[in-house]
Formats: sequence, structure tokens, C-alpha cells
Amino acid sequence: MDTTSEKESRRIARLSLALPVRVESRVDAQLSWNEITRLNDISAFGAGFNLKHNVKRGRLVQMTMPLPRQMRCYDYAEPQYRIWGLVRSCITKENPKAAENHHAVGVAFIGKRPPPSYLNDPNKLFEISHQEDGKLWNVVEASSVAEEKAAPIDLRRHSRLSIPTNINIEKLDADGNVTASEATVTENLSLSGAAVFSMLEVEVGEFVRVKSEQYNVSIISVVRARRFGQDGIPRLHVEFVDRFFPLEGIS
Repeated sequence: MDTTSEKESRRIARLSLALPVRVESRVDAQLSWNEITRLNDISAFGAGFNLKHNVKRGRLVQMTMPLPRQMRCYDYAEPQYRIWGLVRSCITKENPKAAENHHAVGVAFIGKRPPPSYLNDPNKLFEISHQEDGKLWNVVEASSVAEEKAAPIDLRRHSRLSIPTNINIEKLDADGNVTASEATVTENLSLSGAAVFSMLEVEVGEFVRVKSEQYNVSIISVVRARRFGQDGIPRLHVEFVDRFFPLEGIS
């Protein structure tokens, strides 16, 4: 093998480097979260690590880490390597001995900057389109069903379940603070969204947090519609942003 091939093989090979990494995900122009963790493995084109947050497949995250220069694709002299990645998998790992579960996340590196459409709407989902030789992955906006490819077969492009599920819904301001809350029930529910009976004064495009004590879940959601039913009761139609609802526990 020549020297060029040897270098490329080292860049592609996954190495077990327990380097610290800061992972940030943005929900909208104001609301975001970040978490410090350690790498499980990494190559020049992707990485694996554990997070407390559950992140949807297809979301973009930004990582900051002190990656060795020989594994970088740019910014070789910078002390910290900042790179965007596409979440390709997020698998919940239950740990009875820990206070909360963690999630094994795998990402594909896409470059120094996110796509322009992400800057306009950080809530968008993406998928890999192709990879040019020796370069980072290219992405395109995901189709409406792309985020469900990792779900169980019987839950993909699922119909909504018309059953009431007790939830709490919290209205969030631009800084992610709760400004109002309400205990209510769902009118119908799916993996990626719900119709909720609600008297909260929220507008289409605003963010709420949907919480279920019964199913031990808390999900950042965006309001997609607000309407009154024939019974005169208002409903909110919400799309779940940062994870699916655990429908496996509902019959």
C-alpha cells in the first residue's frame, strides 16, 4: 500500500478515542441545548458517543472537540475542531443502576457549516445524498417519511391512535422558559405528533413541551395548527421535535 492509501485508511478507520466533545443541537433561532460527553469512536467522516438527550434521526448537531490534526478535514491548526454532523442513529440504552437512561448516537460528518436551509429552519430533517471520494458526506432535506426509517416496521407511516392519553403541555418562551402549563389529554397520537385538547394561548410556529408522567417522556414540540372542533373545544396540532413518542407502550 502506498503512503497516500495508508493515510486514507487511517482517516476512514474508526478509532476508540475517549476525547471530550461538546454536542449542540438547535431547536429554533433562540432555543437550543448542549451536552458535554466523550467519544466512543471516531473517524474523519463520523463518530459515536453517548448522550442523555434523545435526538431524532435526521437532525443536525454541531460538535466541538480537540481532534488530532491527522483526522481533520480542515482547521488543522485550531485547538478545537468544530464540525457539523447528521444523526444517523440514536438507540436508547437502559441502565437500571443509573438515574436515567443514555442514548448511543452515531453521526456522519457533513462539514464546517450546515446547509443554508437549516439556518432558516433548524427544525428541518436531512438525509445523506452521497459522498465524494475522500470528502465529507453531502446531505439533502429529508422526505416526510425519512425520519421513520429507524422505527419498528409496524409503526412506520403509522395512523394516529384515537385514544386519550394524559399529558402536561407547557408553553415555552424564546429562552426555553415555561410561561404557562396545562394538564390535558390527547385526542389522537402518533410517533411524531398529536392533536391535543388545549386552552393555552399559543400561535402556530411556537414551541411547547409535551410531558407524560405515565410514559416517562418529555418532548419539545412545535405547534403546526390550532382549531376548534365541532364540540367547540380548541385543539392544538403539534409535531414532536426532539424524539418520537413511545407508542410501543400503548395498545
